Amino acid sequence: MTTTTLTLPRIFKRPKSETGIWSWIGTVDHKRIGTMYGIISFFWLLVGGFEALMIRAQLAQADSELVSAETYNQLFTMHGTTMVFLVVMPLSAAFFNWLIPLQIGARDVAFPRMNSLSLWLFLFGGLVVNAGWLTGEAPNGGWFGYAPNSGIAFNPGHGMTYWALGLSILGIASIAAGLNFIVTIFNMRAPGMSLFKMPVFTWMTLITSILLVLAIPVIGVALIQIGTDRLYDTNFYNSLKGGDPVLWQHMFWLFGHPEVYILILPAMGIVSEVLPTFARKPLFGYDFVIFSGIGIAFMGWFVWSHHMFTVGLGPAANSAFAISTMAIAIPTGVKILNWMATLVRGSIKLNVAMLFSISFIAMFTIGGLSGVMHASAPTDAQQQDTYFVVAHFHYVLFGGAMMAIFSGTYFWWPKMTGWMLNERIGMVMWFTILLGFNMQFAPMHWLGMDGMPRRIFTYSSDQGWESLNAIASAGGLVIAIGILLFIFNVFYSRKKRVMAGNDPWDARTLEWSIPSPPPHYNFETIPQVQHRDDFWYQKYPELLEHEEGHAPSGAQEDLHLEAPSGGSDDDHGHGIHLPDMSYYPLLVSLGVTLGLAGLMAGLWLTVIGAVIGLWGVFGWSLEPVNDPTPGADH
Repeated sequence: MTTTTLTLPRIFKRPKSETGIWSWIGTVDHKRIGTMYGIISFFWLLVGGFEALMIRAQLAQADSELVSAETYNQLFTMHGTTMVFLVVMPLSAAFFNWLIPLQIGARDVAFPRMNSLSLWLFLFGGLVVNAGWLTGEAPNGGWFGYAPNSGIAFNPGHGMTYWALGLSILGIASIAAGLNFIVTIFNMRAPGMSLFKMPVFTWMTLITSILLVLAIPVIGVALIQIGTDRLYDTNFYNSLKGGDPVLWQHMFWLFGHPEVYILILPAMGIVSEVLPTFARKPLFGYDFVIFSGIGIAFMGWFVWSHHMFTVGLGPAANSAFAISTMAIAIPTGVKILNWMATLVRGSIKLNVAMLFSISFIAMFTIGGLSGVMHASAPTDAQQQDTYFVVAHFHYVLFGGAMMAIFSGTYFWWPKMTGWMLNERIGMVMWFTILLGFNMQFAPMHWLGMDGMPRRIFTYSSDQGWESLNAIASAGGLVIAIGILLFIFNVFYSRKKRVMAGNDPWDARTLEWSIPSPPPHYNFETIPQVQHRDDFWYQKYPELLEHEEGHAPSGAQEDLHLEAPSGGSDDDHGHGIHLPDMSYYPLLVSLGVTLGLAGLMAGLWLTVIGAVIGLWGVFGWSLEPVNDPTPGADH
C-alpha cells in the first residue's frame, strides 16, 4: 500500500530552526510558551508597577500638580487593566503551561498550536490596549469601563476604543487557553491518575479554565456592545435612546466576580503544592480543598451584584446578594483552615517559597475579612468608592495572588531552569515586599473609613489625609525595591549557577521525577500512577500505610510503566514524535489583531488583517502535525 505525503507550497513552509529567535517564534512546546508568557507578563508587571508609582507620587502630598487630572485617569485606568489582564492572569497561564503536562505525566498539551495562538493573541492584545500611550489617548474610563462615561458622548477620544478592542483580543486568547487545558487535563493524564489523584494545582487549573470559558464570553458581548456604541453609534448604553447604562455594570460584574476567582484559584493551587512540600506531610483535607474550590467557582456566579449595592436594585436583590456573598466565604475559610492544619506538627522548612505561601495565607485572610464586611449592604454603602475598597482588593490580589505567584516562582524555578535562585537575596526580597505591601495598603483602610474617595487625582490639605498617603506612597517605593531585588537575584543566580538536580526540595509530584530543566519530550516513559502524590511514595513507600491508610504495594520499579510506542527506555526520546514548529498561530493572531484594529483605523487595515489571517488559517489546515518523513522538505 502506498501513502501520499502532502507537499505544501513554498509560501506555507514551516520554520525549521531549532535555535535562535525563529525557534521561539515558531515553537509549540508548552514549556517555551510558558516561558514567554512569564517574560511578557513580567514586563507588564514593570509597566503596571510604574503606573502605580506615578499614582502614589501624585497622591503623596495634598494639592499635588505632578500629573494632570486626565493623565491621572489614564494611569489609574491602565494600572488596573494591566495588573488584572496582563499580569496576574497570564502569570498564572505561565504556570499552567509549564506545569500541567508535567504534573499529569503528559508530553504536551492537547492542542499545541492553539496554545501558541493564545500566546500571540495575548501579546497583540496587550499592545493594542496600550497603543493609546503612543497616540496620546490612553484609556481613561476606569479599568471597569463604566457606561455612559466610557461612551463616545462623554469620552470622545480613541482611548476606550483601544481598551475595548484590546480586551476582546485578550478574551479570545483566554478562551483558547482555557479550552486547551480542560481537554488536556481530562484526556491526557497518565495511566492510573484518576481525577482525585491529580495535584491540587492541576485541579485549580481545571476549575479556572472552566471559569474562563464560561465568563469571558460575557465580557466579550459587553465589549462588542460598548465598541459598537463608540464606533457605529448604536445605543446599548445610551439611556436617551432606550439603552441602559446599568446593563453594562451587570454584564461587567457577572464576568468580574468569576474573574476574581480566575485570579485567585491558581494562587490557591500554588500554595497547596508548596505547603505540603516544606511541611513534609500530605495536604490536610485534600478532598475538602478540591470541593471548596469547586464550590467557590460555582457560587462565584451568584454574588456579582454586591458590586452594585449603591445602584438602587432594591432591598430584595440587595438581601439575596448579601446572603450569597457571606456564604461564599465558607469554602474560602475551609481552604484556609486546611492550609493551617497542614502546617500543624509538620517538619517545616522556612525558605523563600514557604515564606511567600505563609504570607499569602495571612494577607489573603485580611483581604477576605474586609471583603465579607462588604456583604452588608448598609456597610457597603458607606465604604463604596472609598479607599477602604482599594485596600480590600489589593490585599486579595497582591497580598493573595502575587504573593503566591512569587512563592511558585521560587518553588518551580529550579525545575524550569536547572539552577537555584539565591535564598538569602530571596529572603530580603520577601521581607521587603511584605513590608512595602503593608505600608502601602494598610493605611488605605483608615483613609477609606475617614472618607477619602477612590479615583480622585488630588485632595486638599485640610482633609487630614496627607500623612497616611505619604506612608502609602513610601510603601510603593519599598515594593519597587523588592521587585528590583528579584531581578537582581535572577541575574546573580544565573551567573553563580548553583545546579538544582531533579528534586531539590524532596517534593511530592511527578514534575520532580524528571531532569531539570525537562527535556523537550518531558517523559521518556509515561509514568504509571498508583497513588496521589505518586512520586513521593516512589521515594518513601514505607509511608504509604501511615499517610494514605493502606500498605505498600509492589517494588519501587513497579510504579513505572512500559515505554509507549515510538520510544524506548534507552533511546533518550529520539523515537518520540511531538508536534513540529509552526508560525501559523502567529499569522492568525496577527490577522485577528489587524482585522479588529481596522474597525478603528479603516477598512484597508481590516482587509490586510483578513488576508494575513486567512493565509494563516489555510496554512494551518494544510500543515501536518509531524514531519511525514524525517528530514523531508515540506
